Amino acid sequence: MTERDVRSVEHLDLDKYLGLWYEIVRLPLKWEDTHATNITARYSRKENGKIRVDNRSFDNEGHPGQAIAEATPVDGEPGQLKVNFAPKYIRWIPFTSGDYWVLKIDDDYRVALVGTPDHENLWVLARDPHLPEETLDEYLAEARVQGFELDKLIRPVHDGRVVTDDLIEGADGD
Repeated sequence: MTERDVRSVEHLDLDKYLGLWYEIVRLPLKWEDTHATNITARYSRKENGKIRVDNRSFDNEGHPGQAIAEATPVDGEPGQLKVNFAPKYIRWIPFTSGDYWVLKIDDDYRVALVGTPDHENLWVLARDPHLPEETLDEYLAEARVQGFELDKLIRPVHDGRVVTDDLIEGADGD
């Protein structure tokens, strides 16, 4: 399949999308520990209208981690955003941002399939850390239809631990 075979949703209400999401499954990422646990993403609106992305997890040794990014909606493509994890002072450089396409989302904004048009990145996110298997299967079936290979999916553990602001601040001093 080619990039044009990946289809984002035709309508996305960003205000309904904001809030906390749990990573249920993903394809491997260069920048994320394969054994990371309790992975969350919190999306919030910034004063400039862009979206703040706050990703948190525990690494394989139990240390908390955080990555902050900024997402910008793509004009004319409601289900597409550009996400930039680069430091603020170089975010203006075009190649520092990546695609973030919402490929499927339920009417209540409880479960989302997110991917990139090159088929390299894929996530199933949910508002609850534990998703029924039949729901996960439905979202993975859509990923297959859109050409994603799912043989290397990673399912992070969610054991109830949360990376709080206090843990992040405490990690700086260790």
